[in-house]
Amino acid sequence: MKRSHYFIAVPLTSEAKQAIARFSGDAASSLPFRTWVHEEDYHITLAFLGDVPPKKMAPLCEAMAAVAAKSAPFSLALAGLGTFGERTAPRVFWQGVETEEALNGLRRDVYEACMKLGFSLDRRPFAPHITIARKWQGAEPFRPDRLRSLAAAKVVFSVPEIVLYRTNMERTPKYEAIAVFPLLGAPMNDRE
Repeated sequence: MKRSHYFIAVPLTSEAKQAIARFSGDAASSLPFRTWVHEEDYHITLAFLGDVPPKKMAPLCEAMAAVAAKSAPFSLALAGLGTFGERTAPRVFWQGVETEEALNGLRRDVYEACMKLGFSLDRRPFAPHITIARKWQGAEPFRPDRLRSLAAAKVVFSVPEIVLYRTNMERTPKYEAIAVFPLLGAPMNDRE
């Protein structure tokens, strides 16, 4: 039986997805990465869960609903480009976002709730990003300074929810929304 992988993420608005897609379309001509991510698959991962046994699905959804209920909607701004992996042959090319405490707090709450449910999560520091391409395959080594000459997408977008996604490797787009959890908390300036 084929297993599915699941993750909790911040979805992007259509406007943000389109801006990144325009940028990646232009960048693809000069940056030979093997795979460019489908526009509908852009997201910011909060917690990668791997396989989720059926008996854990209901508790997971309840926990994410509780996290979302106490978290307020916020906005993010696309900013900067970078890579992960080997400097001269990166495995991931990404678009970043400006630092936002609401995002960091939401990720921390999602992470803690998933850990309490027994999920084994990545221990690396949170580096919010949107993967736009994978696996450098240029004839020449990748030069990180090339990123400075690229005009990254610039959009401010709202974050009204978090989503539980399932990965379908045989399809494009490959990420399927399984459950959506609206952020229902009061914004900081509305709290007493």
